[in-house]
Amino acid sequence: MSGSQAWVADTYSGLADVLERSAASWDAPSLCEGWQTRHVVAHATMPVRLTPERFGAEMAAAQGDFGVLSNTVAARDAALPTQELLSQLRSPDLHGWQPPGGGVAGAVSHAVIHSLDVTIPLGERPVAPAEAVRDVLDQLTASHGAWFGVDLSGVRLAATDTDWAWGDGDTVSAESGELVALLSGRALPDGRRLPRR
Repeated sequence: MSGSQAWVADTYSGLADVLERSAASWDAPSLCEGWQTRHVVAHATMPVRLTPERFGAEMAAAQGDFGVLSNTVAARDAALPTQELLSQLRSPDLHGWQPPGGGVAGAVSHAVIHSLDVTIPLGERPVAPAEAVRDVLDQLTASHGAWFGVDLSGVRLAATDTDWAWGDGDTVSAESGELVALLSGRALPDGRRLPRR
């Protein structure tokens, strides 16, 4: 497994370790609006359960709308036993998965962002390696916020836990993981969010 793909394995395994410690965490709200932790995990582990054929059928049922598919699968599969979802978080199939057209970079960003969707509201430290979080920060700022429709004009982002910084303008300071969440269009538990385009 390549270095970057190993970050994916470390992130999902670390998330499983966090969730295994507390049954209550499964019903906690996540940074994904309307989703509890269990919905985020059901979404992130979708590649373990959906073969390409089944994914195609789900996409057809959702009339080609990936957002509808994601919500449908998350709502349904969040009811799976937590031990099953934990096993899927630790699955080599998930650790080696890459999104179509996204490659390793897409797999890293998917793992890092969704792990933070869970750990930030729980008050847990990021489970992704620091290098992976920094890599995703670089990915998201390289697109100038386009991936998630955030407006980075006149904004300087500065990490409080590393030397990472980007942009010019009014400074938004937060821990690296929180900056990833902000760049992903999420609102932090304290209410902060970046403006939308």
